[in-house]
Amino acid sequence: MPASTRAPRIRFDIRDIANIVPDGMIAEHREASPGGLPQVVLPSGHVAVHLTGYDDVRRVLADTSFLRGPTNVAGGPGFLPTITPDDMLLNLDHPEHRRLKGFVAAAYGVNAMSSLAPVVRGLVESAVDDLVGPLDASVDVDLMAELLDPLTITVNAGYLGIPACDIPVFRHLSRRMQLAHDTDVPGLLADFGELYRYIEDLTAGRRALDDGLVTGLLAARDTVAPPVTDAEYAAILLGSLVGGDQNVLSVLSKIVYAALAEPGLWRLMAHCPAVIPDVVEELLRLLPLGRISTFPRIASAPLALTGGLLHAGEIVYADARAANRDPAVFPDPWSVDTARAGGRRHVQFGYGMHHCMGAALARTVIVETVTVLTARLPGMRLAAPPEAIAWDTGVLVHRPLGLPVRVTD
Repeated sequence: MPASTRAPRIRFDIRDIANIVPDGMIAEHREASPGGLPQVVLPSGHVAVHLTGYDDVRRVLADTSFLRGPTNVAGGPGFLPTITPDDMLLNLDHPEHRRLKGFVAAAYGVNAMSSLAPVVRGLVESAVDDLVGPLDASVDVDLMAELLDPLTITVNAGYLGIPACDIPVFRHLSRRMQLAHDTDVPGLLADFGELYRYIEDLTAGRRALDDGLVTGLLAARDTVAPPVTDAEYAAILLGSLVGGDQNVLSVLSKIVYAALAEPGLWRLMAHCPAVIPDVVEELLRLLPLGRISTFPRIASAPLALTGGLLHAGEIVYADARAANRDPAVFPDPWSVDTARAGGRRHVQFGYGMHHCMGAALARTVIVETVTVLTARLPGMRLAAPPEAIAWDTGVLVHRPLGLPVRVTD
């Protein structure tokens, strides 16, 4: 791009935006590991080796000798107050993980999401039409309640083929599952059981489905060896149902909030839409989903890393949130920099075997939404001070409860 037409550079420290960076869930441990590496205490009370360097984190996340399954047991090391189904992709190790992810991954690939982009765009355009209406004057609305919150579930349910009339049946349960508060574990387990029974009803044909991914995968379950079991299919669908809605909403709403809290960034994207994908990547790098970045693993073999040695049997927390702020890879790491090169190197979506299956879905929904909103509503601004906005925060959720904005067409 010629210098005369190059987009202006915007830089700001993400920590200057009220409440956008949540508190973590780990505490420093006073002693180093036997191999000389720093350690932290997890909410479960277990001591884990804490990896924060970008190269070390990626190396561990890509190494199949680091096991997830042994942590998902009663009394095991972790962040959640309960265990989750063994067959969920996030709990599986090689080779079971490869078999099941291979079964569903193409449906969430970049090619599949390219056909979803115009659907998202159309939904956002229609929602903006409803917000603005025939009035010429400005209006104050809750962008979260009126657009962002209904958008992600509409996109996800439509893609999966879940009828819209079912959304009130399960969606509140999905939110509580991702919040994963430990104040009422019996209630959390009851909610999870209700959600899981709903999913089992879908896979067993006890609830009607529209054409979509669920019916397509049900018809293809014998194409892998061995065929996908009912329990495996329900666990896959659980991840798709919750992650494709709640996780996308958490990141999307924070990105919109950050851009509105820094009006120069909103104006930049409105006037230079070509920068939007790079801006989204830069914000993804700095905005973790909730209060954690990855789940702990168990080392099944020794591994030499920067600064020390990991021993077999040690619990490891490969902190992707910290890796995304490694100054050796991302200079001035806390700054959002619209001119930063190589933004896609971040590990917000994980890395290696457990790289998030829904990464392309999240990017599609976020980029299309931000593109439409900034083009149609370039003068939109927050209608309340950032510090006055309330937040919904749990283990895997951190997002505004509401997003009051002043909308102009």
